[in-house]
Amino acid sequence: MGIFSNLFGIGTPAVDFKELFLQGAIIVDVRSVDEFKSGHIPQSQNIPLQTLEQKLDVLKKKNKKIITVCQSGARSGMATTILNKAGMEAFNGGNWSSLQNKLQ
Repeated sequence: MGIFSNLFGIGTPAVDFKELFLQGAIIVDVRSVDEFKSGHIPQSQNIPLQTLEQKLDVLKKKNKKIITVCQSGARSGMATTILNKAGMEAFNGGNWSSLQNKLQ
């Protein structure tokens, strides 16, 4: 598994994001505040990637699975790695608008 596998989830088993969401997973959008304001999944919370490590304790306390999203899947892939290394169960949801379509 190379860097692209980790970032974009290539070669990983398919994840049923709708089922994860229905079971209570939270959606974390790791784009910038301005990107988030221009459009986002209504139920998502915005935690820009550069501030994610500062919010790890808050996310851990929620004790929920996490779906990360961004514009292309690269930043959400990095966020997923950070969250998994911190002991949380996180999944890269990729592009936010694509995930929004999957959740409907």
